[in-house]
Amino acid sequence: MLIHVVKSKIHRVKVTGADLNYIGSITIDEDLLDAANIVEGEKVQIVNNNNGERLETYAIPGPRGSGEITLNGAAARKVAPGDILILITYGLMTREDAKNFKPSLVFPNTDNLLV
Repeated sequence: MLIHVVKSKIHRVKVTGADLNYIGSITIDEDLLDAANIVEGEKVQIVNNNNGERLETYAIPGPRGSGEITLNGAAARKVAPGDILILITYGLMTREDAKNFKPSLVFPNTDNLLV
């Protein structure tokens, strides 16, 4: 049996933009994607600490070192610039593998940059 396990988490990033007229997704500074071991196109769960919204979309890279966190398409209606988010990805693995697995946890500063 396979179980869902937290693979990556970017904890407490600030929304820098919301673009309703984009096809969809979340744009994330590529430095943060690399640190969290998230790949382009990977499904991301978004938890909005400001309004309690939870949604899923996919990751696209933003410019390195920019701190960009932009919700695109319909997801833009679920956030406001300045909202604080937790971004989570999950992996499927056996129970035995999950016991030894260590997720990639990233805690950026208040400008969404690695410290």
